[in-house]
Amino acid sequence: MSATGQWNVTINSPMGAQQGTLDIAVDGGTLTGTMVGPQGTLALEDGKVDGASLSWAANVTSPMPIKLEFSAEVNGDEISGTVKLGAFGNASFSGSRA
Repeated sequence: MSATGQWNVTINSPMGAQQGTLDIAVDGGTLTGTMVGPQGTLALEDGKVDGASLSWAANVTSPMPIKLEFSAEVNGDEISGTVKLGAFGNASFSGSRA
């Protein structure tokens, strides 16, 4: 099943659970889209798709610049994975189709 669509996700960050929405578009092996959350709307960059495996990055600018690097798996209407929080380690995230 394609990852294309809107996803409601929760990132379990060191600052607590962060709710957001992913809007993903898949074209072959390329993933594009946006992420909307407490930091505003962020473009998904360097997106890749390999079967059910996804990866992308997003650059947060406020309250401090940080690059988020996501690695995820899609299983039907569920998505889950990890996000590297720059120098702040890794966090898990999960969600479902909106």
